[in-house]
Amino acid sequence: MKLHVGKIKLVTLVATIKTNKFAFMKTILVIGAGLSSSSLIRYFLQNAEQENWEIRVVDQDKELVKRKLGGHPRGVALAFNALDPVERRPEIEKADLVISMLPARFHIDVARDCIELRTNLITPSYVSPEMKALHEEAEKAGIIILNEIGVDPGIDHMSAKKVIDEIEAKGGKLTIFESFTGGLVAPESDDNPWNYKFTWNPRNVVLAGQGGAAKFIQEGKYKYIPYTKLFRRTEIIELEELGKFEGYANRDSLSYRSVYKLDDIPTIFRGTLRRKGFCRAWDVFVQLGATDDSYVIEGSEKMTYREFINSFLPYNENDSVELKLRHYLKIDLDDTLWDKLVWLDIFSRDKIVGIKNATPAQALQKILEEKWALKEEDKDMIVMYHKFVYLLDGEHREVVSYMANIGEDRTYTAMSNTVGLPAAICGRMILNGTIALKGVQIPIYPEIYNPVLQELEEYGVAFTEKEIVPPRLYSQDMQPWS
Repeated sequence: MKLHVGKIKLVTLVATIKTNKFAFMKTILVIGAGLSSSSLIRYFLQNAEQENWEIRVVDQDKELVKRKLGGHPRGVALAFNALDPVERRPEIEKADLVISMLPARFHIDVARDCIELRTNLITPSYVSPEMKALHEEAEKAGIIILNEIGVDPGIDHMSAKKVIDEIEAKGGKLTIFESFTGGLVAPESDDNPWNYKFTWNPRNVVLAGQGGAAKFIQEGKYKYIPYTKLFRRTEIIELEELGKFEGYANRDSLSYRSVYKLDDIPTIFRGTLRRKGFCRAWDVFVQLGATDDSYVIEGSEKMTYREFINSFLPYNENDSVELKLRHYLKIDLDDTLWDKLVWLDIFSRDKIVGIKNATPAQALQKILEEKWALKEEDKDMIVMYHKFVYLLDGEHREVVSYMANIGEDRTYTAMSNTVGLPAAICGRMILNGTIALKGVQIPIYPEIYNPVLQELEEYGVAFTEKEIVPPRLYSQDMQPWS
């Protein structure tokens, strides 16, 4: 009983201290110093003197943290196992704000600590059912747990909700909402036939689209695209000065109806952007089975790239691997898709997979990482596109909103900027009391998205909005069907 009372007193004391600290230095704890944290940490350091912050950054790699902090007097480099509550909790107890850049599945444990210790929390990840269930506890603790404040989710929410709210404010009724985001290579660094390089976790790219059919709604009809068809059902999007892209469907577009209060909207579709031609070529690996992550390949550590590809093809001692692949997937001799495959060295007799008990997806990832890696001088690019069609005074109208951000270098990438800056800006707003919301939240409210979008423009993350006349009710590849 004494321990229980003591615990209550300790938590109350911590809350009192944090309240009294409002006029003094505030402490920010950043958990994770990986690629997406670079711009976040830089923002905090650049504002630390003015805002009177101390920035404590923890990662298992302390040298990495030191490089990110760059010797800044307001930065403190830490190294411990952030998954261990015994090591993690004392730092959360010291903090006024925690930013968790851990993999999404680990946020929930950090959130429970933050509730008990009454410390505000930000994550860039989707709200899981477990996180959502903490809403009332977070409210009672008087803290905000702000999730989905990165790029996608994050900037997509804020930029879309801004336009949606403007349409509804003038009496418009939204009938079509489409949204696409892509992590791509910048035009000046685009030097391969795939027009693509890894700008974030390669494994996520290889496994994209798996785990169930993509689902969306079109003209009031529910539509589903199985994984085996996903990369052949694309929408072509052309953006001024940026050229043509193609978008394939994300796994779940339907959940965004309730998020944006569009439960009765006839058409809603969310997708991922790639350069035109990528999806058809990627579908070769999908149809082969080379993206499967459910079983291991015997002898993969000694297998050549050529043998890896051949393992998915019918046996024929008289035909080459190239001929069998062409025949199996009906690829013509003059098809430019073939150039993409050859460029990847997938027919090499010398290169070895070199991973013991590799799944097909792991072996393919190894092949791609050699060819799709960013060079030292390369830059990445984030592109986001929204399409809104709405009824106003009996007439259809259309607005498109799009953004392209190019990274500075391999440390301060476009991905790092668009993931880290929104979280950092919201962190400042929480510490300053500008964001007063409590509980588990996402950034869909004007008091969040207006100031964040405005400040993001200072960092080159700016949207162009245009009205399209006459409105395009359907794009060429998204025609309605019964």
